[in-house]
Amino acid sequence: MTAGIGHNGGPSVASTSWRTHCWRRARADLLPVLPVEVVRTRVRRAQSLGLDYRTYAGVRATTGRDLVAFLFSSNALGVFRDGQPLDRGRAEKLDILPLDRHLGVGPGLDARALGQRIEAVSARPLPVFGSQWAAMRNEAKAWLHAQGLPGNAVLMIGETDHERELMAAGGLAGFITGTHYFTGENHAV
Repeated sequence: MTAGIGHNGGPSVASTSWRTHCWRRARADLLPVLPVEVVRTRVRRAQSLGLDYRTYAGVRATTGRDLVAFLFSSNALGVFRDGQPLDRGRAEKLDILPLDRHLGVGPGLDARALGQRIEAVSARPLPVFGSQWAAMRNEAKAWLHAQGLPGNAVLMIGETDHERELMAAGGLAGFITGTHYFTGENHAV
């Protein structure tokens, strides 16, 4: 079979292995080769934030900037009713977090009271489940503006798909589960 006009005579791109090779090569060519000291600095920064390096580097690569704040959900904190104590391990991890922490609470919880307990800069109810995308976006953008925060520098720590949608609607830097952040466990969904 002869090749048509414009064919360079190279291997068929219909092959999955060839496409995979091309994709990996193009991706490797795009990634900068960072000096060892920069990588070490970023590893230390990730550790100080309580993140694994892969998560931290992924956020940096996606947003192009460092994190300035975390937005925790009450679900991620494991608090589901007013007055419920915060798990000791979670409280200890929050105590050493060097960034500003903000809080979004689920329905029926006193945002101000829980916010005070975790020393949050701001605390507010999360949009209710079933909220329209535009409403969630507008609410998140208004909150970010009121706090003087760039959305792509705020990492959301949540648990639910609804909270993940809020992160995307608000243009936040990323989302990780509270389970992953506080315990290091990573559950595939």
